[in-house]
Amino acid sequence: MKNTSWLAAAVAAGAIGVTGAIGALAPIAASAHASAERVTPALEQAIPNIPGKSLVAVVVDYPPGGASPAHEHAKSAFIYGYVVSGAIESQVNDGPRQVLRAGQSFYEPPGAKHSVSRNASKTRPAKLLAVFVVDTDDTALTTPTH
Repeated sequence: MKNTSWLAAAVAAGAIGVTGAIGALAPIAASAHASAERVTPALEQAIPNIPGKSLVAVVVDYPPGGASPAHEHAKSAFIYGYVVSGAIESQVNDGPRQVLRAGQSFYEPPGAKHSVSRNASKTRPAKLLAVFVVDTDDTALTTPTH
């Protein structure tokens, strides 16, 4: 599947839906902005023993100096993030800005506002695995904030 800018796709579509979220990302062209993140959808699956819930996983690649626009997540989305490589600077809600390095993980509560999400390095790439547990019928995983 072709890499696409996950948040650029959200901006273009207005929001990312859970049902068909992975398929909806594939046809949208990658962001023309060189410092934008690229997202590779990894999994979308209803959770069979938790009716009404789905698991959606994506890999977010940040080029050196790359960043995601400020955004908020679905009211039902519990998010687990794992830094695969490099270092990610992040700020969620009114919490402190923090730099997480390869091997470290974090979570975001449902409805979180993500004001900062970027590669902490201007010279090395960074990679993040983001796993959402979300209501299957939620219409948007991520919505840009203005």
